[in-house]
Amino acid sequence: MTPKRVRKAVFPVGGLGTRFLPATKAIPKEMLPVVDKPLIQYAVEEALEAGIEQMIFVTGRGKSAIEDHFDIAFELETTMSGRGKSLDILDHTRLRPGAVAYVRQQEPMGLGHAVWCARDVVGDEPFAVLLADDFMAGKPGCLKQMIDAYEQVGGNLICAEIVLDEQTHRYGIITPGTHSGALTEVKGLVEKPAPGTAPSNLSVIGRYILQPEVMGVLASQEKGAGGEIQLTDAMSRMIGDQAFHGLTFAGTRYDCGDKAGFLHANLAMALEREDLAEQVELFASQLLAARQPRRAA
Repeated sequence: MTPKRVRKAVFPVGGLGTRFLPATKAIPKEMLPVVDKPLIQYAVEEALEAGIEQMIFVTGRGKSAIEDHFDIAFELETTMSGRGKSLDILDHTRLRPGAVAYVRQQEPMGLGHAVWCARDVVGDEPFAVLLADDFMAGKPGCLKQMIDAYEQVGGNLICAEIVLDEQTHRYGIITPGTHSGALTEVKGLVEKPAPGTAPSNLSVIGRYILQPEVMGVLASQEKGAGGEIQLTDAMSRMIGDQAFHGLTFAGTRYDCGDKAGFLHANLAMALEREDLAEQVELFASQLLAARQPRRAA
């Protein structure tokens, strides 16, 4: 049986971004740029590539910049047009009328709660979840790879990445079953296991394709790790009732919720740009050369 098509994607963007203060005091962390595009735009473009038709943003207070970013900027566009400048650079910031919805998460109660807040917009359809903090670089994009796999196996699908054993306590970790290429059967999920207790080193990262039944599980509002409503806990309760797989992403993930990871993403993306690569590489090599004497001392 062909699985039902995934048309909707949920973007939980209600977090406070405290790890990037003071930069995020007035600007949502999802609007922080990697080179010249905000993190959230990269995630939306990834969803568009995968065939997603409706973007659902779960926002919080002070997140109006995200709404403005994906709207028509009349003054800017009029000025650019009047000066003979192309508007092509704004293409993916202008979503089709009706292709975007905004839902408020009134309290920061965890990722599971944020997803549950989108339940009425999602309805009875399978849907994707994208965390903009996880910057996924690869061709095709991460969600497109997942959609292609979902069309083969159906059910629930999560993106997986191999992490070092000493890092497993920072992630949701998969208890693996059978393997088939990049696909791994998910037998269980553990949210942030204590060091030394992880069932594998295959972590869950910020891309999901979920069946609508997860909303019913999340409705119980049960709190897990960190006193928050965890999406991982809700997914684990569905294992055995529905098909569940992890797909190892063929590409590179940058953790842009971390300052070092954010800087890594900026450098890597700049080196991919024909207009920037030569200058950035030269500067980086000069900077590293200048640091060598200091390290030797």
